[in-house]
Amino acid sequence: MVEIVQIGSPPIDVHLRRSTRARRFSLRISNTSGEVSLTMPKRANAHAALLFASDNEGWLRQNLEKRPKQVVPVFGGTLLLDGAEVLLQQGTRRSPVLANGILAVAGQEEALGARLRGYLKTRARDRFSVTAQGYAQQLGQEVSRITLRDTRSRWGSCTSDGNLMFSWRLAMAPVSVQNYVAAHEACHLIEMNHSPAYWRLVEQVFPDYKNQRNWLKTHGSLLHRYVF
Repeated sequence: MVEIVQIGSPPIDVHLRRSTRARRFSLRISNTSGEVSLTMPKRANAHAALLFASDNEGWLRQNLEKRPKQVVPVFGGTLLLDGAEVLLQQGTRRSPVLANGILAVAGQEEALGARLRGYLKTRARDRFSVTAQGYAQQLGQEVSRITLRDTRSRWGSCTSDGNLMFSWRLAMAPVSVQNYVAAHEACHLIEMNHSPAYWRLVEQVFPDYKNQRNWLKTHGSLLHRYVF
């Protein structure tokens, strides 16, 4: 069971997590949810953990302040699409229409989030169905199935039976980043690990992978700021 303590004013919730592998206290802020967690040795004193968190309150507040603010899409606002901002406008057609930097979406504003979520899923499915299959073919492999999820801890995954999963939020990332993730997961069809051999394989099919991986590390949290 996770214990939650509060420090400072206004209070910061800190989730205490005990670990048999931990040898010291460590603080972490989730890139996606902003949750603050403090991992501590299994037999450590909770009061000592609270003191540790309090001593690091300044660091926590500074980094929490840097996190992108949550965005609820509204007409007249913007949405990231393929790495560029598009203007959201009320439309009349059944399906969203993208033209000249404007995304026209039918319906009332209270339904906008759900419609955008569906639109992003469709774009992601269309993109990864082509790119992931393409990279797999380059490697002499086959993809069994592609699924989409709203994952928080990873952008994609691969199972031993050839099923690939991707976060549909990647539809908001630059196309080059989407292609990298497709290549990344396709390479797992051969190497189910992140060994040196695996990264050599990634570089073989996607030479610019480091720049795209760095984009996700630096800007990936922007994709999770939208509340649909």
